[in-house]
Amino acid sequence: MIKKIFGTFGTRVMNAICGMVTLWFASHYLGAEAWGIGGVVLLDVSLLLVGVELLAGSGLIYFTPRKSYRTLMKISYLWTTIIVAFYALIIKLATFIPDSVTSLFLKFAGEESELIPHGYEAITLVLVFIYSLHNFNLTTLLGKERVGTNNILFIIQFMTQMSSMLVYIFIFDLRDERAFIYSLLTGYVIGYLCGLTQTWRYIINDDSNDSFLRTAKEMFNFGSIIQLSTLVSLLNRRLSFFIIKGFWGDAHVGVYNSASQVAEAPKLIGQSIAMVQFSKISNLTDNKLAARITVQLLKTAASLTAICILALCVIPTSIYSWIFSAEFAAMKSVMVALAPGIVFMATDMVFSHYFSGLDMPRHNLYGALVGLAVTIPTLYLLTPTFGMIGAGISMSLTNLAVIIYKWVIFKKINKISSTELLITKNDFISLKNNLLDVFKNLKKTNQK
Repeated sequence: MIKKIFGTFGTRVMNAICGMVTLWFASHYLGAEAWGIGGVVLLDVSLLLVGVELLAGSGLIYFTPRKSYRTLMKISYLWTTIIVAFYALIIKLATFIPDSVTSLFLKFAGEESELIPHGYEAITLVLVFIYSLHNFNLTTLLGKERVGTNNILFIIQFMTQMSSMLVYIFIFDLRDERAFIYSLLTGYVIGYLCGLTQTWRYIINDDSNDSFLRTAKEMFNFGSIIQLSTLVSLLNRRLSFFIIKGFWGDAHVGVYNSASQVAEAPKLIGQSIAMVQFSKISNLTDNKLAARITVQLLKTAASLTAICILALCVIPTSIYSWIFSAEFAAMKSVMVALAPGIVFMATDMVFSHYFSGLDMPRHNLYGALVGLAVTIPTLYLLTPTFGMIGAGISMSLTNLAVIIYKWVIFKKINKISSTELLITKNDFISLKNNLLDVFKNLKKTNQK
């Protein structure tokens, strides 16, 4: 398991590096406002994916070893088509609503704000559709325990996104948000086509014949709770975008988005750990072992994330201004406000995958709702006065509330003491041995 974690971690590191390169070019050649619009489009895609992933989301990891692959694919593709068509209908109907009504409805986000930037409605839906198909390949490969293949496809996706954005900027001379948005589409399409070459054998060799309706019902029951908690969690993390836009404008959204991207880079540690943890725990029957694994991974994720975010916070403001231009000088202050929340977020990922892996996703939903109860008042209290820094503090308070709830439930279920969260000498020894094993395996591979 540790080898898979480090392989996934390496992939996430590469993704973070590509993200920083993308951010650098965006800050120098697109500007804060264009980058802010691109960030809102990406946020819209994330929000709209929640509906798609009711049936075609991370729950596929749980169902892939248990159900017909072909049936899962039929359900996922059909559901994706229906949901995207539904979104298109809603957007079309919204054009018939008087501007006075929509302005009143969106007043909380600014006088002339739009949930989807004007002119990008169609491509946003295309992004949702293509990414959903790509994500089907990624999640089902994890369900097949092909973590390495999943990582390779992810690398292809984000490398294509980065390189194609440079093509759009320097060859097609697109110096606005379109360069970023088109690069997302390019990455998703190439990632999907490459993934299809890896999943095709499961499609053509699947002889099982699970009931379409019964399987869909099971997937919906499992996925609805997961996606509802995902939606609330997404609102907890990204509602600040709309609030900042309403009070301060797109340029501030661009700076806050950039600070979030840099600050959230260390969360790839928690993502890497949680992804492999979910795959492992979903196939365990020993709940006590699952709890022990979770506690160990919890401490590892929190410790490593804290070290990384601290390193980012001690970098002088002048360095960020030099790298991203003076327009992004405020990034450092925002990152300091976000830092505690990033550590809490890494911890939450481990908790979330524990509850999902043991078929208790309702606790993820309850935790997210606890967070939302903190997000809304703190955003509206802190953002008008403290701006982006206030939004960062709000995010940290939200994530703290979430992990407090989940720890209380985890502790109650497993009847363990809070002292087990303390980092001990054995934890360091275990981590050291695991690292040595990974390096030995890498050395053997290189010698071959």
